[in-house]
Parts: sequence; structure tokens; C-alpha cells
Amino acid sequence: MRDFFSAVTGKTVRQVARLRGGGSALPGLVVERLDPGFLARVLQRLPYGVVAVSGTNGKTTTTKMIVEMLEARGLRVFTNRTGSNFSRGVIAAAVQECSITGKLDADVAVLELDEAHAMYFIERVKPRFTLLLNVLRDQLDRFGEIDTTAKLLQRIADATTEGLVVNREDRLIAEIGERTRARTVSPPSVREFGLSNALLSTFPSDDDFHAGATEVADSEERPDADVTLIELGDHEAVFRIDGQDFRTELKLEGLYNTFNAAAALSTVRMVTQAPVLPGHPSKYSTETTNEDLVQALAQVRPAFGRGEQLILDGLPLDLVLVKNPAGFRLGLASFDPTGVAVMIAINDQYADGRDMSWLWDVDFTSLAAQGVSTVSGTRAWDMALRLEHDDVEVGAVHENLSEALRAFRETSLNQPRRIYCTYTAMLALRKELAELTEVENVW
Repeated sequence: MRDFFSAVTGKTVRQVARLRGGGSALPGLVVERLDPGFLARVLQRLPYGVVAVSGTNGKTTTTKMIVEMLEARGLRVFTNRTGSNFSRGVIAAAVQECSITGKLDADVAVLELDEAHAMYFIERVKPRFTLLLNVLRDQLDRFGEIDTTAKLLQRIADATTEGLVVNREDRLIAEIGERTRARTVSPPSVREFGLSNALLSTFPSDDDFHAGATEVADSEERPDADVTLIELGDHEAVFRIDGQDFRTELKLEGLYNTFNAAAALSTVRMVTQAPVLPGHPSKYSTETTNEDLVQALAQVRPAFGRGEQLILDGLPLDLVLVKNPAGFRLGLASFDPTGVAVMIAINDQYADGRDMSWLWDVDFTSLAAQGVSTVSGTRAWDMALRLEHDDVEVGAVHENLSEALRAFRETSLNQPRRIYCTYTAMLALRKELAELTEVENVW
């Protein structure tokens, strides 16, 4: 009866909220207040349990990769497709997809979790598997220094019951893996994803921005990770798995998404090699090969705003989410600026992080030859000043995003376009663009 009451209440709130233009997380907030145990009861019925994905950068796209690769293997997957990674967003997604009796038509849950709000989640639900991506200097007003973020991710690892996947190239994440292996009571198995020595300098950690990059000599051999990214190309990559190299084309955009693909492959390998949980029928079969997984990865498209490509006025428009120095640096490095009109939109709302001082740690000189057509957002003038210091010419500054998009469109009618934007700016721009071209609602 509790599940029935909570499911019906949540679905009713969702319908009312949609009629009034309300947020997608409102049903989750209501159910969370009325029935704090709802989510745990719903998720504990899943045969393969819960996969948690957390870290500073790449959660949404990596979650999407994991989901689509598992679905390609025949598993029914519940996930928070809107990218709302607070607990109420996950509950809202469960309310939307469950029956009126509170049952999900799914075999496994793959959930993107905000680093801080995951604490509420793990008090109620213990992940069976966890993927930890990275710790970068992001939203300092929320988390303080990166050691604070690492401590939050450690708590997620501590709550994980069976398997942990960590980034061996991120010092703080690798240390979480080491501490997890050293646990004396029921430690989960730990796997790593990583890079070849030749690619280490392409993917800087936060330490590299302030202490200088630590290079590993090509002659210094390191054991392969569970999945190792060993080559990068134009929409192409080579992954080493079980000593075998797999070359594949990719529809993903951006360097970081390619590295996170190694994380997704390792996580899916762990899930598909695990048995169903006790108490569930053993009719499920996830037998698969590494080649099958790589082929499934090749079909995954970027999540919304994460290298997403739209068509506007018959030409491509790339939306590139930027959140911190490493992410912005790799975003700039991922795309050739030649012949492309560029707009940068920087907001400082809560979801973006209030402290935008990190913009001074990004090198914008790659944009100097072409210049930046339009700068916008609540911190538009800060961004314009930063570009001036790197001798990047700015065509126009419009704090209002709607005005900026109109101006950008008018001045770049015959060019491909690219917009680098913070999270809330990305959401607002996608809403504006939905009036002009086809835009997916969710990934």
C-alpha cells in the first residue's frame, strides 16, 4: 500500500507540474518527503542491483554509454535520463517509470549521482557497483578544495557492496581504489581504467594545473588497466582489453568523452560478468564478448549539451558544456576552431558554481586567430576580460542569452557554429534553440 500511495501521489504531482510548467524533480521532492523509503524499496527488487556513477566531470555522458551498452546486451535499464543527479531527481525518474504498484520494469539501475547529494542516496541505497571518474576543481563554493570532493567519493566507495571501477590516472581517485582494496571487511573488487603513457599529457589532472604535469617515460612500462585507452583519432579510438586491441569509430565528441568511454567499458564488463542477486530467477543471460561491447559503444551519441550537435540554418552547431579548467581546456582542444563561429556563455548560478575565478586557469589562445563572435551570460564581462588578456577579439557582449543567441545567429549565417557554455546557460540556450530547430528533450 505504501508503494501504491507513493507512486500514485508522485504521478499526480508530475501531471500537475507539467501542466503548470514545473520542474522535473518536483514529484521526487514530494515523494521523498512523504515516503523516504520509497526509492530503496523500488530499487532493491532489481536482479542486477544499482550501478552508481559519480565524479566531477563526465557523469552524464558516461552514464549514457553504460546504459546503452547494457541495453544492447538485452538488459532493461532504469536511469535518470534527464541528468537530474540529486536524490529527488532519481526519485522523480522512478515515479515516472514505475507502475502504480511501485514496480520498475527493469533489471538494473544505472544512476548518475551528484558528489554531495549522493550522501543522502547511499544512506538509503547501497550501490552494488560504483564508477568513480575524476576529481577536478569544480564548484568551489559548494565543495571547497578538491580533497573535500574526494572524501565524498570515498564514502560512495565505502558504501559499494560488490565492485568499484576507478580512474588510475587521477591521483585522488586511484587512492580511493587503494584504500578500498585494503579494507579488511568484505571489500568489493576494484578495477581500473586508464591511459597509455603516450596519452597522459593529453588529459591533465587538477594537480597538473598547479604543480606541473607528471610525465611517465615511454620506457617505463605500466601494467594494462582493465580497459586502457591507447590511441586517439578523429572520431576513432583504440582500447586495450584483456591484452587485445580494439579499434572503433565513435559518434562521441570531445577528448574526455573518449577517455570516459574506457570507464564505461570497464563498468559494463563488471556488470555483465556478475550473477543476478540472490532471490532473483537466474533466467537472465548477459554473456557477451569485448568485441560486442566495443561495437555497442560505437553507436552511442553524445548526451545533451555534451558535444551535442544540432543543425541550425542548415549548418552544424556544437554545444560544449564547460565546468572547470581541465574540462574547458579539453573542450577547446577537442574541436578545430578554423572556420567556426564561436560563442561563449558563462553563468554563475548555483548549478554552475558561483566562483568563476577558474576561467583564469584556461588558455584561450587557440581562439585568437578566429576570435569569439559573442560572449553572454551573467558573467559575460568577466569572460570578455579574460579573453582580452589572451588577445582574443570579442565581437559583441550581451548578458541576456536570448539577445546573444539572436546576435550570434545573425552574424554567423554562413558558418558552422560552436557554443561553449556552463550548465544553466546550456539549458537556457537549448530551450531557445528548440524554437528554431530539432532539439532532443533528454538523452
